[in-house]
Amino acid sequence: MPSGEAAGLAARLRACREQAGNPSLRTLEALTERVGWRYGRSSLSDVLAGRSRPDWEFVEVFVRACALHGGLRAEELERLDLDPWRHAHREMLVQLREQREGRRQATEAATALRCSLPAADPRLFVGRQEQVEAISRSVVEIAGAGGVVAIHAIDGMPGVGKTALAIHVANLLRERFPDGQLFLDLHAHTPGRVPVSPGEALGALLVGEGLDPRHLPDGVEERVRTWRDRMAGRRVLLVLDDAVDGDQVAPLLLPGGAACLVLVTSRRFLGGLPVSVVPVQLDVLSADEAVRLFLRLAPHVTRQRHRVAELVQVCGRLPLAISLLARLAARDPDADLSELIGDARSRLLTVPADDDRSVAAAFDLSYRRLPEQRRLLFRRLALHPGTETDPYAAAALVGVPVAEVLDHLDALHDDRLLVERGYRRYAMHDLIRSFARRLVAADPEPERRAAEARLLDHYQQAAAVADARLARQTRPVGPARPAPGRAAVPGRGVELPDLVDAHRALAWLRAERDNLLSCLGTTREPRRVLALTAGLTELLRLDGPWTRALALHAVAADLARSLGDGVEEANALTALGTVRRLAGDYDGAVAALTAALAGYRDVAEGRGEANALALIGNVRLVTGDYAASAERLDRALAAYRRLDDPLGRANVLADLGDLRRLSGDYPGAETALAEALEIYRSCGNRGGEANVLTHLGAVRRFTGDHQGARECLDGALELHVGLGNRGGQANVLFFLGTVLRRVGEHVDSRRALLRALELYTDLGDRLGRANSITALGAVRCLEGEHEDAVRDLETAVAGYRELGDRGGEVVALNDLGWAQRLRGDVAEARRRHEQALGVCRTMDSPWDQAHALAGLGRCALADGDLVEARRRLGEASEIFRRIGAGEAAELAAEIAAIG
Repeated sequence: MPSGEAAGLAARLRACREQAGNPSLRTLEALTERVGWRYGRSSLSDVLAGRSRPDWEFVEVFVRACALHGGLRAEELERLDLDPWRHAHREMLVQLREQREGRRQATEAATALRCSLPAADPRLFVGRQEQVEAISRSVVEIAGAGGVVAIHAIDGMPGVGKTALAIHVANLLRERFPDGQLFLDLHAHTPGRVPVSPGEALGALLVGEGLDPRHLPDGVEERVRTWRDRMAGRRVLLVLDDAVDGDQVAPLLLPGGAACLVLVTSRRFLGGLPVSVVPVQLDVLSADEAVRLFLRLAPHVTRQRHRVAELVQVCGRLPLAISLLARLAARDPDADLSELIGDARSRLLTVPADDDRSVAAAFDLSYRRLPEQRRLLFRRLALHPGTETDPYAAAALVGVPVAEVLDHLDALHDDRLLVERGYRRYAMHDLIRSFARRLVAADPEPERRAAEARLLDHYQQAAAVADARLARQTRPVGPARPAPGRAAVPGRGVELPDLVDAHRALAWLRAERDNLLSCLGTTREPRRVLALTAGLTELLRLDGPWTRALALHAVAADLARSLGDGVEEANALTALGTVRRLAGDYDGAVAALTAALAGYRDVAEGRGEANALALIGNVRLVTGDYAASAERLDRALAAYRRLDDPLGRANVLADLGDLRRLSGDYPGAETALAEALEIYRSCGNRGGEANVLTHLGAVRRFTGDHQGARECLDGALELHVGLGNRGGQANVLFFLGTVLRRVGEHVDSRRALLRALELYTDLGDRLGRANSITALGAVRCLEGEHEDAVRDLETAVAGYRELGDRGGEVVALNDLGWAQRLRGDVAEARRRHEQALGVCRTMDSPWDQAHALAGLGRCALADGDLVEARRRLGEASEIFRRIGAGEAAELAAEIAAIG
C-alpha cells in the first residue's frame, strides 16, 4: 500500500511514542503482549514508518502500550479515552476508501481492485496451530515443487471459527500470491438471502479480478472458461466462504496448471469435488486456548482465571460465544465473573435449540444487557433485506437522526454483535442475524412495516439523487413519481447521504448495489419497483451486467404500461434501448427507442423526445448509417436548444463531432467538438471533457495536425487517469498509438498500443482489443514484420465481423491488404481492398473509401499496370483533398513519382 494513505496516522503514532518516553521497539513488543496482543518489531516499524496500514486493533494496543510505558496503571487502561484515536483511524479509512473509489470512479467495474480479502483480527484468533501449519506447509512444498497448490476445504459447526481460520491463513500467505487476493461470501446460511449461484459467483470473481462487468459472459460455461483463461499463469489467493456444497463451488475451482491457493469454508464436508481437496476439520478450542482468547479480549480479569475457565466451558469453547461474553466482561473493570457465569447458565435453559445452544445463550445474554434503544436498533437491523448497512439506512429503520444512531452502531460493533466490513459499513454474523430475526418477529407488525417503509424510502430517494448526478440525459419525471430528493411518501422524510457530485454518487451506488437489488427483489409495490429500477439505471449502464439491466428495464416498461403511466413507460423503454445498444443489439435498441419516442409524443413530453432522438442518432452512428444519424442528431440538438438543456446539447454535439469526422467533415467536427468541450468544462463534467478531447485528438490526427492531436490526447489521458477510467485510458492510448505511428515513432507507438491492448483485455472489451490489434498490425507492417502483421489483421477482421462493426472491419481490411501486398501476395491484397470498398459503399466513410482506392492503385502499380494505378490513386487523392485529410499531400507526391 502506498505510504501516503497511512502517513498521517503514522505521524500521530510516532508522536504518541515520543510522549510516552520514546520506548524502544523491543520494549513496545513486550508491552503490546502485556496489553493483549504481541506485535513484532518489524510490524511496529512498518506501521510507524507509514509502510503499512494498521487495523484498529493495532492502534488500540499500541496506544495502550505507550500509556503503560508512560506511567498509567494497568487497571486504568480500560478507562483510557480512545475516541480521538478511533476518529483518526477512521479518517485514514476514509482516505483509503476515497483513493480506491477514485481509482474505480469510471472503470465500469464494481470492484476493479484485486484485493477483497478482509484484514485479520489477531485478537480473535488463537490456537489452530496444526491447521495453520498444515496449510502453510502444503503451499510452500507444493508450490516449490512447481505443482498445483492444493485446495483446502475447512468444515465445522457454526461459530467454531472457520472464516477466521481462512482469513488468518490467507493474510499470512498473501505475499506469495501477488496477482490478487479475493474473498467471496457464498451465503449458504445468510438468513433471508438465497445462496450465491455458481454463475453469480463466477461473475463476482471475474469483476473482482478486473473484468469490466459490462463484458461479463452470460452462461456459466463461458464464465468458467473466461475465469480459467484469466487465471492461467497467475498466482491468486481465493477464499470461498460459507459454501452450500461441492456443486456450488466446483465451477469456481482452478484448472490443473494454476499456481493458486483456494480456501473453502462450509458447515458440511465437501466430498466428491472433481479436483483434489485437502479436508481441514475444525473443532472447538481446547480449554487453554479458550481461556487465552477470553483473556486477550478482557485482560483485566486475569486474576479470576479459574472463573474464566468455567465461563468458557459454558460457552462450549466456541470462539464466537467466547468473544461476545468477553466483551461483556470488558465493559466493567471491576466485574465479578460469577454473576456472568450464572446469567449464562440461566440463558442456556431458555434459548431455542435450533442453533448451537452455547452460542445462542451468549447472544441472548449480550442482547439483554443492551440499553433499550440499542436493542431496538439491533432487532430492526434484521429487517434489512441486504447483508450490509450504513448509518443512514440504520437511522431510517429506527426513525431517528443519523447522529443518534452512530454511537449505537459503534457500541454494537464493540460488543461483537456487528462486524465493520468497511468504513461505517456494518454486517451481522449469520448466527447473530438469525437470532435478531427471531427477536424482531415478535415486534408489533405495524411497527415493523413502518420501519421497512422508511428503509425503502431512504434507498428510493438516495438512489434517485445519485442516479440524477450520473445521468447523461435529464430524464422526464412523471406525475406519479417525485423528483429526486423529494419524499416518496408525503410527510415522511428520511436523512440522505451527501451525494453532492458524480464521484460520491457513483461511490454510493456501488457500495449499495446489492442492497438496492435486494430491496427491488423484496418489494411488491409497483411504484417502488419503478422508482428503484429507475434509480439503478446509470449504475447498470456503467457497471452492468447488461443482461440484468435488460430484464429489469423490460419489467419496468411492462409495469408502467399496466399502470397507464406513459412517461415512466417511455423512460423504461429509453433505458432498455440504451442497454441494448451497449450490448450490441442495435436493431433491438432502435425498436425500444422508437417506441419510447412515440410514447413521449403521446404525452407531449418534449425533453423525452429529444433524449430518444439523440439516442437513436447515436445507434445509427455506431451502425454506419450516417445520414439517418445526422438527421436524428440535428433534430435532437434543435430540441435541446429550445429546452435550454446544456447537458443534452453537449452530448449531441459530441456525437455530431464524431459523425462529421467519420464523414470526412473535419472543420465541422472541430466546431461541434469545441462547443461540446466548452459546455462540459462550464458544467465541471470531467468525463465528458475527457471524451471530447479524445475525439478532438482523432480529428487532428486525420487532418495531419499531429502535435495538436498529441496535446488533446495528453489532456484526455490526464483526466481519465484522475477519474480512474481505465476504459477511457485505453481509448486515448489507442489513438495516441496511431498518432505516434503516423510521425514515425514506432517504438513509442507499439508501447502505447500494447498498453491499450492490455487494458482492453483486462476489461474484457472485445471491440477495444480488435482496434488495438489492428493498429499493432499496422506498426508491425511498417517495421517489416509482414507475417506477424497479416496474422494480427486477419484476427482483427474476424473479430470485427463477429461484433458486427463495419467501420472497424473496413480499416482492418485495408491494412490487411497493405500487409499482404508488402508480403508479395498482390492478388490477395487486391481482394481485401475490394472487400473494404464494398463495405464502404454501405456507409458514408470517404476516408476509408480513399484508403481502399489507394490500396487498389498500389496493387496495380505492383503488377505494372500504370494506367490503372494512376486512375485509382487519383480517385483516392481527390477524396483526401476534398475532405482535407493529411494523406492528400503524401498521395499527390506518390502520383507524381509514377510519372
